Amino acid sequence: MHPDISSLRSDQRRALDLLLERHSPWPLTEPAPSEGELDLVFQAALRAPDHGQLQPWRFVLIRGDARVALGNVFANAARLRDPQDDGERFRGKAMAAPVLIAICARVQAPHKVPESEQVLAVGAAAMNMLNALHLLGYGGFWATGLNSYDRNVQQALGLQATERLLGFLYVGTPKEATNAPERNAPDAFVREWTGEAVGRATTDVASVR
Repeated sequence: MHPDISSLRSDQRRALDLLLERHSPWPLTEPAPSEGELDLVFQAALRAPDHGQLQPWRFVLIRGDARVALGNVFANAARLRDPQDDGERFRGKAMAAPVLIAICARVQAPHKVPESEQVLAVGAAAMNMLNALHLLGYGGFWATGLNSYDRNVQQALGLQATERLLGFLYVGTPKEATNAPERNAPDAFVREWTGEAVGRATTDVASVR
């Protein structure tokens, strides 16, 4: 094997081994990704599969003092949902990482590409972002919860009627070293289909006739 090819494959395997260690560390703190690193993260998002080239992904970047404003939005939304809730536990969620990214799907409907596939494309984009953050040495945590489904929160973030809020990526540096959960063997989740069931089903139908 050519030494350059061997070196390339070795680098690729090391990258894959690193990717296999990805998990969702918590809590997250400074430092946050730089502007250039965030640009790479968003570039990775745009490489997600996209049936129909609809580009349904939309992202809202929230950082700095904007997190305080988001905390107010979260608290007010909680009080509107339940007047007995002071909203403070939700306010704190906005300050749980130095950067938050609202993950949004702009759905075109009716359209020949099903709505579910459009939303799945945004989910794939979010996973690309989590992988990119991990490879850059940062932590990423995808959270949903009541605020993700609250129309008041969605409106405060400027979402349109055709846009759905799929949650928030919390982004930063793990406050302390954490180990990835034990990796499960794929065997428990993967099975091979050989076509034999089709042959049996065809025989069964023929015998009924």
